[in-house]
Amino acid sequence: MTTTTPAPAETTAARAAHFRLAVFALAVGGFAIGTTEFVTMGLLPQIADGVGVSIPMAGNVIAAYALGVVVGAPLIAVFGAKLPRRALLVWLMVAYAVFNLLSATASSYGVLFAARFLDGLPHGAYFGVASLVAASMAAPERRGRAVASVMLGLSVANVVGVPAATWLGQQLGWRAAYVSAASLALLTVVLVLAFVPSCPGNPEATGRRELLFFRNGQALLTLLAGAVGFGGMFAVYSYIAPIVTDVGGLSESAVPVFTAVFGVGMVAGTWVAGRLGDWSVFSTLIWSGVGSGLVMLLVWLTAPYGWWLMPAIFLVTAVGSVLVINLQLRLMAVSGEAQTLGAAMNHASLNLANALGAWLGGVVIAAGYGYRAPALVGAALSVAGVAVLVWSAQSAAKRS
Repeated sequence: MTTTTPAPAETTAARAAHFRLAVFALAVGGFAIGTTEFVTMGLLPQIADGVGVSIPMAGNVIAAYALGVVVGAPLIAVFGAKLPRRALLVWLMVAYAVFNLLSATASSYGVLFAARFLDGLPHGAYFGVASLVAASMAAPERRGRAVASVMLGLSVANVVGVPAATWLGQQLGWRAAYVSAASLALLTVVLVLAFVPSCPGNPEATGRRELLFFRNGQALLTLLAGAVGFGGMFAVYSYIAPIVTDVGGLSESAVPVFTAVFGVGMVAGTWVAGRLGDWSVFSTLIWSGVGSGLVMLLVWLTAPYGWWLMPAIFLVTAVGSVLVINLQLRLMAVSGEAQTLGAAMNHASLNLANALGAWLGGVVIAAGYGYRAPALVGAALSVAGVAVLVWSAQSAAKRS
């Protein structure tokens, strides 16, 4: 009996197909997370009415989810670093489905607040582990694009998932949006089991070694840059529904259109980000931070003019997505031996930005400055993020 060895071209094609399916499975998880994270913004007035609170107070459930990410990312990364990565991804998505269902059945504001916090716990760890798995399957010179491909699921969610879930929530009630997100999480479980190869954790990982990450100055400054600089996007996005209707004078039916434009901007920015990251991660971070501040001012200028706001909304997420991907790549590069924690902490940082942006946006609205004011808050946060990056560069130069 003879054994036939596949030709090199056939082997390469098979590996490429396997890689694409695995990345697709990981990206579907990002799609599920993106849908449930951002649909709350589009349904904020309905959620506020449903649990009997004001819109600024309902905005705190966005902050609750974000704080869940901040807490969950380091905890799960530290205790899960040794675990097989595919199994960890599966259990994170199971938890995500359960907590989305809890959100859908919440009977009061307090229960919803707690459910959104719990739902945020798996978020950062999922993206961190998924990014490490994707990067491990790619050639070194294409790792930026591999990580961007995983993150593309979150971006596409804002084109398809969030508008669809927003529409569903408007038609069937806001609870239906969280049920649909739970279904997407369970679909991810099936796809990950089917297509993602078995991938061991780090057998040498220890909680002590992972926690050395928090003594890494460059890593901490990168986290701070994300937590501050990316908050600008959420200062605007958290209140997109009243900005479109109350400031822009458009009907409620326009809100899903604007959330879709947010998503298109994310897709465009994510696609560009991987290529820019393969060119220069740090330079891309600086320029995207500067661009974010300018775009926030454009939002403030165009908000009263209805549909003329749309190009500015596109640019908000396009520039923001470039920032997100390159923050992820920088953290993976500077985390040393704490790879799992470093990769996961990017999303903890970004969701701290989510909480900060949503909270500061609510503060200026509640103070009577109107729904345009969060855009100016966003511009200030973007400038502060660039300042932190400059600090990081100066600190690195002194050490070299």
